Amino acid sequence: MLGTLLKKRLSDNQLANVFLNGIFEIVDNGFVEVVDLINEDLAFVSSPSIPVDRNGEFTMIVVVANISTLETTFETVQANRIERIIFEQLGSLMGVSAIDAEAKVREYQKFMQRVNHPSKNMIYAMSKAVFQKYNLNDYQDEYFRRLQSPNPLFLKRMDQVMINFLWDWDSFFKKYKIDE
Repeated sequence: MLGTLLKKRLSDNQLANVFLNGIFEIVDNGFVEVVDLINEDLAFVSSPSIPVDRNGEFTMIVVVANISTLETTFETVQANRIERIIFEQLGSLMGVSAIDAEAKVREYQKFMQRVNHPSKNMIYAMSKAVFQKYNLNDYQDEYFRRLQSPNPLFLKRMDQVMINFLWDWDSFFKKYKIDE
């Protein structure tokens, strides 16, 4: 009972700000490790040699995956309000309008749905999107390269990594209460 009284209250604007800053922070802190894991993965016959400063695709994948969780976390009206604020903030960061930022997010959502079809699992979508966006098929052994399909062992390892980049709503709601 006392826990609910001590929770910090956040507006939709504050939530969007905490959400985006948290995502960018985890990407900034974690991408180097992800690159090391990919570059050293035994599933590849040669190292993809992804530079640590090439995090744009990865950032978009993580942002899109987390935005996609808003619809299952909040009521539709509130999720839409929060998304609008996020698109405005993303647009500002990207130097484009909120409409263009939303279009980019929707483009990535469609891409992730396509590469992950028929599964609806967001972790799998993230792993497969990383595989595609970083052209990792070029570094696989001939069998998987001809199939144009990720080595399942690589995907399994990536799934375990990608879990760490999804927003932990349970922990968040233990600490914060959202104004409605």
